[in-house]
Amino acid sequence: MNLRWRDALRLVGGSLAAQPLRSLLTVLGIALGIATVVLLTSLGEGLRQYVLAQFTQFGTHLIAINPGKAKVHGTSVGIFGSERPLTLEDAAALRRVPGVEAVVPFTYAQADVRFEGRTRTVFVYGVGAQMPAAYRFRVAAGRFLPDAPHGTARPFAVLGSHLRRALFGDRSPLGARIRIAQERYLVIGVMEPKGTFLGFDMDDAVYIPAGRALALFDRESLVEIDVLYRPTLPVDQVVRALRRLLTARHGRDDVTFTTEKDMLEVLGDILDMLTLTVAGLGGISLLVGAVGILTLQSIAVAERTREVGLLRALGAETGTIAALFLGEAALLGTAGGLAGLGLGLGGAYLLGLLIQGLPVHPSGTYAGLALGVALGVGLLAGLYPALRAARLDPVEALRTE
Repeated sequence: MNLRWRDALRLVGGSLAAQPLRSLLTVLGIALGIATVVLLTSLGEGLRQYVLAQFTQFGTHLIAINPGKAKVHGTSVGIFGSERPLTLEDAAALRRVPGVEAVVPFTYAQADVRFEGRTRTVFVYGVGAQMPAAYRFRVAAGRFLPDAPHGTARPFAVLGSHLRRALFGDRSPLGARIRIAQERYLVIGVMEPKGTFLGFDMDDAVYIPAGRALALFDRESLVEIDVLYRPTLPVDQVVRALRRLLTARHGRDDVTFTTEKDMLEVLGDILDMLTLTVAGLGGISLLVGAVGILTLQSIAVAERTREVGLLRALGAETGTIAALFLGEAALLGTAGGLAGLGLGLGGAYLLGLLIQGLPVHPSGTYAGLALGVALGVGLLAGLYPALRAARLDPVEALRTE
């Protein structure tokens, strides 16, 4: 005897509805696991896309050079491991390396910027003339800093869009003289809005020549030199050429090179750790749900022994009996998965509304995988009780009180 699918659904639904509290707790165990996975993967995917967007808006073929070796014999030493600082002369020499399209010496510090009684504390970035080309940063008005040899840079300043509004309102700042710390600078340009980069507001800032910034901040070394290279060249080839030049200038290999690939690998390591955490937290909840399904189905087999015996006596095959119990387990798993998806997606959406700027991006792939895992957990947990029910002897089952 083979049951019609409508009759099978009626039997499966009726058996679960007969024990509503037990079924609800089982579904809740699965749902919590799926919701945890969906919510945390949404945060992880949002973080990945946020960092990628941060890097790509400033160019995708940049190499950052920092003073000091990042690691020596497994120990980080940073700038203190460098015998020589990174200088403006180093930056000028790097421009002659084949394949290099732009070089940006970079240093920064916070300082007060004043104009006619208005004062604002912002980041002062000491940069080179090629910064707009390297960072994909456009000038909205006026011009950017001119290219001048070291020691001859004039006290020119270019304002970020936010700082321009804060100090000048609707007035044009071009030709005005502002005071940065204790020095006077002539405003020659205003940049277009750029937004933030890894927490730094590029619009609430002022840009001055790197040489002037080193003197203003009383520093010997640049914080960083950024190199934009030709996209057709392999990055490893460019790094080797840059390393050879700086090693020859410094007498030793005492700088750290960071490529976009390196940055993405670090991000990948962070996301791998997050994924492992997600798997652990979600796995615990799914295990609870699986135990609930196994327990519920085992009890159901014991409570419905006579029902199974009657079905077997009426001609139901062992496969039909097993399918009925597996159907109940699959229904519990699917219901838990759908509920978990709703909770996870709803939680991600709510977090995005409550915390402005939090990168949340639900992934359809992860959501589909989570639902598949929930169904698989339900089927695996219900397999043993289903086989046990199918193997019941019909005569002995009918005798059971």
